[in-house]
Amino acid sequence: MSRASLREQARLRDQHDIEPAGALDRALHGSLAQLTQGISIVGLTLAWMDWGMHLAQSPGKWGQLLDKAWRKNLRWCRYAGRAPFESGADPCIAPLPQDRRFSSPAWQRWPYHLLQQAFLLNQQWWHNATTGIDGVSTHHEDMVTFMARQMLDMLSPPNFIPTNPDVCEAALREGGANFLRGAGNLADDLRRNWKGEAPAGSEHYLAGIHVAVTPGRVIIRNRLMELIQYAPTTAGVHAEPMLIVPAWIMKYYILDLSPHNSLVRYLVDQGHTVFMISWHNPTAADRDLGLDDYLDDGVYAALQCIRGLFPGERINTVGYCLGGTLLAIAVGALASTTDATVNSMTLLAAQTDFSEAGELMLFIDESQIDWLEDLMRQQGYLDNRQMAGAFRALRSNDLVWSAAVNQYLLGRRAPMTDLMAWNTDTTRMPFRMHSEYLRKLFLSNDLSSGRYQVGGRPVALSDIRVPLFGVATASDHVSPWRSVYKLHLLSCCDLDFVLTSGGHNAGIVSEPGHPGRRYSYGQRRHGSCYVDPDRWLDQTEEHEGSWWPAWSAWLERVSTGGTVTAREPHGDLGPAPGRYVLER
Repeated sequence: MSRASLREQARLRDQHDIEPAGALDRALHGSLAQLTQGISIVGLTLAWMDWGMHLAQSPGKWGQLLDKAWRKNLRWCRYAGRAPFESGADPCIAPLPQDRRFSSPAWQRWPYHLLQQAFLLNQQWWHNATTGIDGVSTHHEDMVTFMARQMLDMLSPPNFIPTNPDVCEAALREGGANFLRGAGNLADDLRRNWKGEAPAGSEHYLAGIHVAVTPGRVIIRNRLMELIQYAPTTAGVHAEPMLIVPAWIMKYYILDLSPHNSLVRYLVDQGHTVFMISWHNPTAADRDLGLDDYLDDGVYAALQCIRGLFPGERINTVGYCLGGTLLAIAVGALASTTDATVNSMTLLAAQTDFSEAGELMLFIDESQIDWLEDLMRQQGYLDNRQMAGAFRALRSNDLVWSAAVNQYLLGRRAPMTDLMAWNTDTTRMPFRMHSEYLRKLFLSNDLSSGRYQVGGRPVALSDIRVPLFGVATASDHVSPWRSVYKLHLLSCCDLDFVLTSGGHNAGIVSEPGHPGRRYSYGQRRHGSCYVDPDRWLDQTEEHEGSWWPAWSAWLERVSTGGTVTAREPHGDLGPAPGRYVLER
């Protein structure tokens, strides 16, 4: 047995048999973690020490940084000298493509153009200072670079009244009324946050009233999930029913938003009998729910129910994000048996290999997970606000500082949308499950390494023989597309793969007619040689529009059972969206 396995067994025993000294330590860590929103101070300190000590013994790097500082200051001085006399003088440096903080024309006027150029040059220097130092571990380098970027984002000129031309102009134009509106917005947000209320405007997107309104019935309910069957809209339907497994880190109705962009409604209109899992929002009483429970009382319970309703019919399965990872585990485990329940599997922005899991890995190491475990042990779960803070930090420019400038300095509320409202309807993570997820999948990468076990048997995704369809999104911070692409390395069957524009959520909720959408679509047949992601992208044709119709055509090809008379929902536990989606 490996050392990591022995350490994991000892940790699980310790959860139920903690010595007084360990209990005291964990109570202290849990209390401190509440103050730091679950961030390990030890982990951050070790990262800075690793960087600082290696930098201290790198005189060549010092010289390089001093030279870069001198050259950047010289470039800025030359620009400052000629900019007042040359209309449209070439800047020293341009913002990164995704950086929209300085997109306003006002930033091109004196003296604000000097401020933004100085900031961008300084930002570039700090990137050079935190990277490329021999001996620093990759993880610590990423952490230090991330933390430096967070500090720079906080000190960015747009965040302050005197150094933001748009705020100054608004104050002069409106006589300071923008500050009054901003103060009102801030007071309202603080009040809502204190009371645990949803953000302003969310009341226009309530589940079951404005969103999640596709007709259906709840047909089973257990301690962990409700299973919804949706009503047909066509006279005939495909013989193969469809099960959708969403992530429990989010409410399921991301896939059933407004009628015009509901993936569920689209599938029903295409003649599919659609079933959806709606997860229970855990409380402290659910602290001991683990990944095996989500398999047994979630995916397997739903498959068994559908198989009982339609004996002999194989099921098209769909998994989104963490739900896709769980589905891959379930289908992989079934593939090692004689079970023939599954007809196909679609994974939407779901990772099966976590070796390159993107910026979320900044929060994944032994120190950080141990810190989180002590916090969750105290609470029984990971609070939704603590989890949301980590995701906001990954995009602090857009989700924190730019939003604060618009709402509190300019006094402008961004119009609430269904996707924004859904994003605020967060859920909690039970202690045991989240600990297992972070350790087994993120930290140890057990699934892709053949160490993840279900029922005492290892799961190998290479055992899966049903057709696969994978979808990744180009600007995904949660499931980077190259990480999702690793499905090509782990599977041996036919695989159709789509890379779509947009992020983790907006790229999936990409209905036909949505402006600006595009996608690349490639096919890998069983027995074909591996193609790396960059070469795949270069040689794959890009299409305009939504990827939904391409997926629908694929579902038509793999659903070979013909058509049958439409099936009405059989449930008597109430109408969709059910009870669990309303849990706060």
